[in-house]
Amino acid sequence: MIAPMSLSPKTEHNKLFDRTLLRRRRTRAATSLPAHDFLLARVIGDVSDRLADIARPFPLALDLGCHHGLAAQTLGEGERPAAKISALIQSDISPALLSLGKGLRVAADEEALPFKPASLDLILSALSLHWVNDLPGTLVQIRRTLKPDGLFLGALFGGETLHELRTALGQAEVECDGGLSPRVAPFADIRDLGQLLQRAGFALAVTDVDRVTVRYDHPLALMADLRAMGETNLLFDRRRTPLRRATLARACEIYHEKFAGADGRIPATFDIIHISGWRPHESQQQPLRPGSAKARLADALGVPERETGDKALPQPPGSPPKPGSPPKPGSPPKNEN
Repeated sequence: MIAPMSLSPKTEHNKLFDRTLLRRRRTRAATSLPAHDFLLARVIGDVSDRLADIARPFPLALDLGCHHGLAAQTLGEGERPAAKISALIQSDISPALLSLGKGLRVAADEEALPFKPASLDLILSALSLHWVNDLPGTLVQIRRTLKPDGLFLGALFGGETLHELRTALGQAEVECDGGLSPRVAPFADIRDLGQLLQRAGFALAVTDVDRVTVRYDHPLALMADLRAMGETNLLFDRRRTPLRRATLARACEIYHEKFAGADGRIPATFDIIHISGWRPHESQQQPLRPGSAKARLADALGVPERETGDKALPQPPGSPPKPGSPPKPGSPPKNEN
């Protein structure tokens, strides 16, 4: 089932990413992505393992930014995660990608979720949210769409992803074209994403990173993979003219000069940041109220307990000063030789 697309009502100006272009790029990648989905498969495998470790069912789930339906295929294999999900809705901004999948599907923009508040038990998102302009707002929508005690599991590119390609293209443009244009999108780091989860109102927020290094014979092979995945430049401020051949050739030379290994192959770094959080519920573990502790810290440390503001006990005459304490007035300086 493919439903009509729900587009964001916001205007296109003052945005970082061109999501209309994203839809076109994903539509173009519909024929090539199934043969180039190795990173997506890795992420979905990790998500499947994380679900297997959670001892509770999720009757109604959503795969947000589902690409060609790989999560539905993976979660349907075996018994561990599949037994926990009774129904999985798949959504993507590209109807062409959705047509490659099976089951419940709805074409939707991640920036404007067309689902009722408190309607889903689980929301998954694999390698889609790094193209969202308003990530804090999208996380708030995800939290509102979850039922109380519902779970969000996401993964997106961040950190040092493609830093080698960014370096090579930037230096080549400066040398050959006399200027620098944005060719690789900026990525959030793991600390920023943890703070965004908390700001969006998630409880028990967790973030961790999986660094993947993929090796290629040539930078053009990396660029071909990115194109086949639908992960090429979507920045509004991108240079609209194609990269000149001389500049591209110089970028490939710089890539090899700076990053090639002993075997001549070049690395491409992908930092995949996994994020998770729960919609708050009274049954979840809560922090203790100040003053509610039932054990004393002094007992745990084996030291006498003193009230706040008490002065340290005086030392016996002639006892050596504590390490790091200042010398007494009039005492000679310590000889360090």
